[in-house]
Amino acid sequence: MAKFSCPYLNGKVELNKEREKHIAERHPDLLPAYRKCIAETLADPDQVRRSARFGNALVFYRWFDEVRGGKFVAVVVITNARHWIITAYITGELSKGEILWMRS
Repeated sequence: MAKFSCPYLNGKVELNKEREKHIAERHPDLLPAYRKCIAETLADPDQVRRSARFGNALVFYRWFDEVRGGKFVAVVVITNARHWIITAYITGELSKGEILWMRS
């Protein structure tokens, strides 16, 4: 299991093997090539939104010029007794969830 630092959550975010496999299978454009972008997104996001689909999930976004010619990496984190990644993906658009924090 990997753990990533997340100052916004004031702690570590877990990525277990099952979720990493899910991301690699469902979003092969992200893993394994851009694994470091998951860590960077959690450590220094451009924006954090509440997930419109999952009430207890947060979506962290960060823009990367080097990802497919310029795209966001989105990391979806469930927060309860612990913080863990449910999925991550590359996108050109931000979700419609409530903005909780934005880089100024």
